[in-house]
Amino acid sequence: MGTLGTVAEQDARDDELGEEEIVERIFEAIIDQRLPPGTKLSEAALCEAFGVGRMRIRQSLLLLSSREVVDLLPNRGAFVASPSAEQAREVFETRLMIEPNVARLAVERASDSDLTMLEQHLQLEHTAHRGNKRRDAIRLSGQFHVLLAELAGNSVALRMVKELVTRTSLIIGIFGSPGVSNCRDEDHDDIFAAFRSRDSDLAARLMTDHLRHIQEHLELGSRTETTSDLVAIFRR
Repeated sequence: MGTLGTVAEQDARDDELGEEEIVERIFEAIIDQRLPPGTKLSEAALCEAFGVGRMRIRQSLLLLSSREVVDLLPNRGAFVASPSAEQAREVFETRLMIEPNVARLAVERASDSDLTMLEQHLQLEHTAHRGNKRRDAIRLSGQFHVLLAELAGNSVALRMVKELVTRTSLIIGIFGSPGVSNCRDEDHDDIFAAFRSRDSDLAARLMTDHLRHIQEHLELGSRTETTSDLVAIFRR
């Protein structure tokens, strides 16, 4: 009986969701605005929702905290991050310092096959926008910026853009307007047209305008602690 019990317990553990899947589902709920900023993430409720033990939930919350998606407050617990207006301003200030030059370098270094790849990516973006798939639109929009950083061929800039895009996706998901995405579909098309014409200066100017437009259409508010039915949100 002891052996059978041990095997059964192992099978149950094997069937449990892993930390990365839990992290992804919580992140998706935040981007979809099902979890407002400041929402308390009760460990007990998350254990029930995902059918896993407390240690797995704690590890998942630590991962989310490391990505600045969740705030872990001493003696209070975990809460959905609520970036301040100043934090959002700093993120966009940094992007404006880096990404116009990334776009300029990308235009100068992109091959014809790179342009084909960018065009195919833009088609995926268009499909997400037309289908009102908010999460996909935000994700693909961020990927476009990362792709430009890859084409620029600077590994340091690439790491920085990846981090900034992740933080911006959270900011847009929380504070963006009710539409699909604050990243205008036509802005990426215009930047791509600069690639087609091999006009690196134009690409840099368009990137500056694009990032400023996103920032201007955010509605940042103060932190408010709210509650949500976590079990209802995550249970399948």
